[in-house]
Amino acid sequence: MNQDRQAMYDRIRASSKDEVILEEMIAHGFWSGENPEQGEAHEALQKAAGVRRELNALTSELQRLDNYEAMLKALRKRNMEQAMARRAETKARREAERLARAEAWRRKKQQDILYVGDGYSQDLQARSLDGEALAGNGDLPRFADAAQLAAAMGISIGELRWLTFGRKVSKTTHYQRFHLPKKSGGLRLISAPMPRLKEMQTWVLRTLLEPVPLHAAACGFRRGLSIVDNARPHVGAEIVVNIDLKDFFPTLTYPRVKGAFRKLGYSGQVATLLALLTTEPEMVEVALDGQRYWMAQGERHLPQGAPSSPALTNIICRGLDQALHGRAEMLGWNYSRYADDMTFSASGEQARAQVGALLTTVTKIVGDHGFIIHPDKTKVLRKNSRQEVTGIVVNEKLSLDRKTMRRFRAVMFQVEQDGPAGKRWGQAEDVLAGLAGYAHFIQMVDPDRAAPFLAQLQRIYDKHGKPNQVVCAAASTPRWQRFDPDREPPAPAAIEEPPASLPLTPDDAEPEQAAETSAKKKPWWKFW
Repeated sequence: MNQDRQAMYDRIRASSKDEVILEEMIAHGFWSGENPEQGEAHEALQKAAGVRRELNALTSELQRLDNYEAMLKALRKRNMEQAMARRAETKARREAERLARAEAWRRKKQQDILYVGDGYSQDLQARSLDGEALAGNGDLPRFADAAQLAAAMGISIGELRWLTFGRKVSKTTHYQRFHLPKKSGGLRLISAPMPRLKEMQTWVLRTLLEPVPLHAAACGFRRGLSIVDNARPHVGAEIVVNIDLKDFFPTLTYPRVKGAFRKLGYSGQVATLLALLTTEPEMVEVALDGQRYWMAQGERHLPQGAPSSPALTNIICRGLDQALHGRAEMLGWNYSRYADDMTFSASGEQARAQVGALLTTVTKIVGDHGFIIHPDKTKVLRKNSRQEVTGIVVNEKLSLDRKTMRRFRAVMFQVEQDGPAGKRWGQAEDVLAGLAGYAHFIQMVDPDRAAPFLAQLQRIYDKHGKPNQVVCAAASTPRWQRFDPDREPPAPAAIEEPPASLPLTPDDAEPEQAAETSAKKKPWWKFW
C-alpha cells in the first residue's frame, strides 16, 4: 500500500497532478478522448504539463545555481581564511628566524670579525698560521684569529673592528694630519695616530715587529743603532755612492704590509687586521650640511708618524737588503741602509771602474723589489770632495761639516756673551733647545769634540737661568720625533664616539669604551 502511494507521489513529482489524474481516468475508461471537447482538454493539459515540467526544470536549475554560487563564495571565504592564517604563521616564523639570525650575528660579531670593508675582507676566513715561520722570525706569539689577537692586545673584538675598519667615507678619523718642511724643500705629510690607535700600534711594534731579525745592513729605526752606525762602514773609502728611494712610505702599500705579516707566519685574518691597523690612505676633508667627512684618496700605505711604520719598512726591505748586500759584496763594495737612504762605498782601481755597473745593478734590484730610485738624489762622492753619509762626514773619520761647526761655535759664543734674545739655531724657536740638540748630536758622532760644547752650554744655562734639565730633555728627543715650533698647529680632528650597541649592518663596530676623547685634551704636538 505504501509502495503504491510512493509510486503515485513519484509520478506526480515527475509530471503533475492533473496529468496523473488524466492518465488514471484514461486507464479506468473514464476518459476516451473521442469527444472533441475532451481532446482539446487533453491537449491543453499536456501543454500545461509540459510548461510545468520546463518550469520545474528551470526552478531546479536556478536553485542549483544559487547553491553553487553560495558554495563557491563559502569556498573562497574558507580559502582566504586559510591563506591569511598561513601568512600570519609564515610572518611569525620569519620574524622569529630574523631575530634568531640577528642574535646569532650579534654573538658572532662579539667573538669574531667577518667584515672590515670592501676589498679587505676576502681573507678573513683564513685562520691557519705557519708556526715554523713564526718560530724562525723571532719566535713570535701565535694568534690564529681575531679573538686571540684582541685578547692579547687587551681590547674587545668590537674595538679592534672599529680601529681597523676600512671605510671610503667616514665621520671619524684615527689620525691627526699636518705638514713639516723637508730639508731638501717641499712639505712632508705627517699622519700622527690618535692616542688609542697609537697605543695599539706601539703594542704591535713591541710585541710583533721588534723581535723580527733584520739584515745587518739596515741601521735605521733599530734599538742601539743610529746614523753613526750607518756611516761607520764607509769611513775612509775612496768612493761613496748615496742613493735615495723615491716616495718610500707611500710605496709600502697595504698589500705589501699584509704580505709581510703573512710571511712572518700569521693567518690571513690576523695579517689583514694587522695591515689595516698599521696603514692608512690619504684622506681629504669635506664639509657637507655642516658635517665634516673624511674621504679616502688612493691606496692604503704606511703613514709617516705611526710608531709601527719604521719597523715595518725594515721588515719589508729584508729581501732588498739581502739582494743589495750580496751584489755589493760580490763587487767588493760595502752597503748600508738608513730608512730610504742607501749607501755604497769601496776603494781601489777596480771600484772606480765599477761605479756604472753598480748603479745599473742597484737600479734593477731596487725595481724588482717594488721601489724607485729618486733621480735627483743619487750622488757619487770621491775622496777629493766632502763625503757625507746621513749628514756625517766620513772622509777620514766620523766628523761633521766644518762650515756648520763654525756657525755653531759663533752662535754659542754670541749666546754666552749677549744672551739668547734675538738668536736662532736651525728651526728651533728656543735657541737654547736648538743648540742643546746639536751639541748632543756632536756628542753622538764625536764625544771628545762635544765635551767643550756641553761645558759651554752648561755655563749658558747657569748664566741665563735656563733650566738645563728641560733643554737636555728636549735635546735628547730624536730629531725625527720633534715638532716644528714655527708651524701653526693643525685644526683638531673630529672624534666620533663609537656606537654603544652593535647594529645588524656588518660595517659597524661596538668598541667598549674605545672613544679617543682624550685626544681633545692633549696638546697637538703630543699626538705623534
